[in-house]
Amino acid sequence: MSKSKLIIQMQRLLRKRGRTAGEIAKKEIFREKFYYRPVREALHYFMGEFWCNFQHPALLSLACEAVGGKAEKTAGIGAALVLLTGAVDIHDDILDRSKVKESKPTVFGIFGQDIALIVGNILLIKGFQLLNRACDRLPKKQRKAVFDIIKDGFLKLGMGVALEMSLKGQWNVAPEEYFEVVKSKAAIAEAVAKIGAVLGGGTQSEITSMAKYGKVLGILATIRDDFIDMFEPDELLNRAKNESLPLPLLYAFRNLEVKKKIIELLKKEFLSEEDTSMIVEAVMKTEGVQKLRELMKALLQDGIRHISFVNNGNIVQILTNLLIATVEDL
Repeated sequence: MSKSKLIIQMQRLLRKRGRTAGEIAKKEIFREKFYYRPVREALHYFMGEFWCNFQHPALLSLACEAVGGKAEKTAGIGAALVLLTGAVDIHDDILDRSKVKESKPTVFGIFGQDIALIVGNILLIKGFQLLNRACDRLPKKQRKAVFDIIKDGFLKLGMGVALEMSLKGQWNVAPEEYFEVVKSKAAIAEAVAKIGAVLGGGTQSEITSMAKYGKVLGILATIRDDFIDMFEPDELLNRAKNESLPLPLLYAFRNLEVKKKIIELLKKEFLSEEDTSMIVEAVMKTEGVQKLRELMKALLQDGIRHISFVNNGNIVQILTNLLIATVEDL
């Protein structure tokens, strides 16, 4: 799957907006003296070469500006989110036995399970330390709101991961059941957009609307990632063996002939590029996937409605383009 021009533009914009928070997060880790070399090397690899979560800090700043706030107020909390989501990512790799992700070896893949677990725990501790420091500057009511929103968001995510683990290795899962996992994964984007609106001093109505926008964006981005995973032979095979199947496959499996054909390929020890192409071609033609596309377009329109209150035309355009980018080329 090729990246569209709009996606590239949005990635550049998000990277620029999230850069300051990312640098703060890196400095927070790099200045710590970890005397055990494997842990130090794993942390430096993850923060220096692997992890680049600029999306959440960028969404945080956009949501803040959407309600009339100043983006620079969000950098500290954005940095905390970089570390907290990094911890979750490492722990997910352990659960999924993911040694490679987007052509890069994971911390689990290089350093093994024990070091990966320790590194994930360190990022959690440092993330909450950074969050506490950033929230110290906030009014009491805002501080409580931020902590409550983050707690709720990560708890929802955790329950979703637990549900996904229960579906591991099951190829007869209804797409509606797996969609509950997708919604739980969107909980962080929902929380981030909500926090941004809180930091920007938004009204309760504006905060609620931004949270709903974040949830829609998170759902669409997760579904898009599931589509992309079908195009990567190693990722698709790992999902078949150690995770849940991508959502488009579950929709496609409603066609029993297509299901039989794909399962035969997924049972192989190795998937070639040709195998993957056959799977993608078969999946994309099914009626189920057409319905999934229609669902994504409906969600997109829903997301746009949630930001109809925003007066800043530039921010509206960016938020709209973020939604559109998730459905391009699908």
